[in-house]
Amino acid sequence: MAALTPPATRTGTGASSPAPARPRTRGGGGRRGRPRLWRGLVALIAAVYFLGPMAFAVLFTVDVPRQGWTLDSYRGILGAPGFWPGLRLTLELAAATIAVTLLLLVPALIAVRLTAPRLRVLVEVLCSLPLVVPAVALTAGISSVLRWGPDDFADTPLFQTFNAVQNPGFPVVLLLAYVLMALPLAYRTLDAGLRALDLATLVEAARNLGASWPRTVVQVVLPNLRGALLNTAFLTLALVLGEYTVASILGYQPFAVWIVSLGGSDAQVSVAVSVLSLVLTWLLLLLLAAAGRARRLPRLPRRHRAAADPAADPTTADLNARPTVRENS
Repeated sequence: MAALTPPATRTGTGASSPAPARPRTRGGGGRRGRPRLWRGLVALIAAVYFLGPMAFAVLFTVDVPRQGWTLDSYRGILGAPGFWPGLRLTLELAAATIAVTLLLLVPALIAVRLTAPRLRVLVEVLCSLPLVVPAVALTAGISSVLRWGPDDFADTPLFQTFNAVQNPGFPVVLLLAYVLMALPLAYRTLDAGLRALDLATLVEAARNLGASWPRTVVQVVLPNLRGALLNTAFLTLALVLGEYTVASILGYQPFAVWIVSLGGSDAQVSVAVSVLSLVLTWLLLLLLAAAGRARRLPRLPRRHRAAADPAADPTTADLNARPTVRENS
């Protein structure tokens, strides 16, 4: 008579012995519950720390003394004097800063990784220098150059250049300062994206297929750096939207400086604009994170998966997992 028995482990003498049972851990249920408790506590503290000030700011904008609850602070944002000029200037500076930063760093990092890996340390040090120099010191140096430049170059063509870079409509001097301040963040993000790629293999394959260098960079390298490029663009945009020191000292009024100046005349509208700009930044972060996710490969039908991987088909699973048939003597 045949009986179904589970597979046994054989010893050196040929006798079979059952598999050893796993040792029980003491207090397993309690230990499983403790990490959940700590995670919930940490999440609660983080929520209070980050959302608490924002909640009080929203309360300050909607609770007007002797008027009660009102949304007049948010209704008056679009009609506030200087709102559209400051926002337009900030967005123009942000777009130009993103474009200049990417045009400077992407070709430089690709060239360093492919042709001169020893220069990587030098490029990293140069891109990290703005972290060492405070924004106030950087602005003081720029102001000194702008003061003595027109006096010393009054009889040269550079005099018009000094005037052009200080044009209030689009101050190029602010653009240059923002590019310097964005270099450390942009370098770290792009370098991490390039490290995740086998850049030499991609470029060699494209070149062997007859692609030129510009076509290789645009159609092969940049699509694989989509996530790093989007992250760099977002970090640069957040930097330009929130930068106040350089623009204020140099005498320009982008969006952040306008918010501070508005606080002297209408504090509630100023706080309301700050809340909306913060929410807008979060939304942009979510959109860029969603756009930067890698596309998932399409899921094959079950019969195709079974043909490609026999282990995926239950009919071809490991026979050792099934019970064995043993004849009783």
